[in-house]
Amino acid sequence: MLLVSEPVLGPEEKIALDAVIDGGWITMGERVRELEQSFARLHDAEDSVAVGSCTAALHLILHALGIGPGDEVLVPSLTFVATANSVLYVGARPVFVDIDSLALPLMSLEEAEAKCTARTKAVIIVHFGGYLADREAWQAFARRKRLLLIEDAAHAPGLPLAGTFGEAAAFSFYGNKNMTTAEGGAIIARNRALRERIRQARSHGMTSTTRQRLTSRRPDYDVTILGFNYRMDELRAAVGLVQLKRLNEWNAIRGRLSLHYRKLIAELCSSVIVPFANWRQSAHHLMPVVLPAAIRRQAVIDRLRRVGIQTTIHYPPVHRLTFYNDLYPNCHLPRTEAFAQRELTLPLHPQMTPDKVELVVSCLIGALATRTRAEAIA
Repeated sequence: MLLVSEPVLGPEEKIALDAVIDGGWITMGERVRELEQSFARLHDAEDSVAVGSCTAALHLILHALGIGPGDEVLVPSLTFVATANSVLYVGARPVFVDIDSLALPLMSLEEAEAKCTARTKAVIIVHFGGYLADREAWQAFARRKRLLLIEDAAHAPGLPLAGTFGEAAAFSFYGNKNMTTAEGGAIIARNRALRERIRQARSHGMTSTTRQRLTSRRPDYDVTILGFNYRMDELRAAVGLVQLKRLNEWNAIRGRLSLHYRKLIAELCSSVIVPFANWRQSAHHLMPVVLPAAIRRQAVIDRLRRVGIQTTIHYPPVHRLTFYNDLYPNCHLPRTEAFAQRELTLPLHPQMTPDKVELVVSCLIGALATRTRAEAIA
């Protein structure tokens, strides 16, 4: 099966894991710190905070910024559910915002402005598929509306501009992301005081870590703020350090494969929309396409699967998931809903080659032609 995503793991990761096990210190320690500093350098930042997941990162950012009950946070519905969940974690209310269009499936600035109220405290922009939102436009919007600007950069590790939009950015190292620690994530916050509040809250609000107490020979500590157990361990950090060395290379491969997809689809399958045409700033995490409106997507998925090609969707709209639909039964986002009904994510990862892209496109054309012929006969 040609998978939608596939982590690149090999001997270097095994050696790194063996070294942690042989060293005997497996919880948060020196490797976590090295990963934080290396990830920050990649993004031209002073420092970063490694955490257990991107969800934890979003929660910590909102918590450290003081967002809570009575506050509203603008979020896209075209995202993974964790973006909205993190708002509920702090007792605030997520307000769902539509996308711009099928060709530009990023949160609409115009719609965000229309949904601002006196209670709106922040906005979380999502770099969907690895494609960066318009930084200057969102910064101007946040200034004008006096909002805290937060990035869900789960899809955009390795892009220097990611993490420069506003207060802080959350990154994901989940198993299907551009680099992985299996589970894990990181936070970039340019303000040192905010970053240190996040760092302390990551580990129960404690004033020192286990490793720090060992090296300083002082066993005492204090808890001065509310905190959580959102730490990263040495095993995951060791894998992350190996992965981080190749992140730029892997992102470049993704970019070349994405360009190959675009050229072939434009030449051979012009009825399919490829979002983000000529987009420059991207980590190319996903290869989303929008099928013609008359095509039944599941039939295409099934046909591609029969020839050994996995596809998936990004994403079921959050406001249509049962939990959120029950909370917001009257929420309608027509552009998000139309995109979600027609979007199909094609395989894209660094272990693919151009001939695999050609195979996927060829099979996609065959699947669309089969559906068209069948519908014409019916």
